[in-house]
Amino acid sequence: MPNRRHVLGALAGASLLPSHAFADVVYQRSEIHEDLAKHFADAGTAGTFVGYKIDDYLVIASDRDRSGEAKLPASTYKIPNSLIALETGVVGDPDKDIFKWDGVVRDIEAWNKDHTLRSAIAASAVPVYQEIARRIGQERMQKYVDLFEYGNRDIGGGIDHFWLTGNLRIDPVQQVDFVDRLRRGTLPVSKRSQDLVRDILPVTTVGDSIIRAKSGLLGAEIGKPSLGWMVGWAEKGSANTVFALNLDVRESHHIADRMKISQQCLTDIGAI
Repeated sequence: MPNRRHVLGALAGASLLPSHAFADVVYQRSEIHEDLAKHFADAGTAGTFVGYKIDDYLVIASDRDRSGEAKLPASTYKIPNSLIALETGVVGDPDKDIFKWDGVVRDIEAWNKDHTLRSAIAASAVPVYQEIARRIGQERMQKYVDLFEYGNRDIGGGIDHFWLTGNLRIDPVQQVDFVDRLRRGTLPVSKRSQDLVRDILPVTTVGDSIIRAKSGLLGAEIGKPSLGWMVGWAEKGSANTVFALNLDVRESHHIADRMKISQQCLTDIGAI
């Protein structure tokens, strides 16, 4: 099985990737497309984009440095959190199990109601996923974060805050690695759990392409967003491209720019 560490080694002058393989067939190629960075500059911010074109075994990044910088995952952690919830039985059915609203009125209106797992991931409802994390518990959460080889694997800082304000860090390359394993169904959890999480991921249609992706917004729960994520994959016919983007949220429009710039970059590399 090929080793993935070489895939983006040229991007940052160091090994960035985990020790297991993106694919089991051939070694990947990697390229820097600095022209992609213009989309962040045009929006008045800074950020990075990493895309893995599956059929071409090609990793494309917008830069050599930020693509390997680890940051808090924010609500992109709802992807592994959902997998762990389903695998441990904390959630049995993503459409039937109800998480009751705690009655606390929050600034984000979509959080102020009951949710299923499906509606909670669509609304990116932080309070629901905090409750899920508490039910999973520290020991089981650590077990699966280790099994997933997710980021730096450090869930210190509180069982319901470690991905928001705690110690967990993950870089865009690692995000692509994790999401690709979910896409392929090769994570060390049941097929059912992976099938269900793939199914509940928010979907955006762009022409004849589909993007399945989860956003993240650091500081959203306190009304002070500072970093935005978008991670997932694009499907164009039978072709798939896994991607991760993050950007600095300097203005309110940068929140919407997460998907806008993702689509621009995906278009530029022929993924949609």
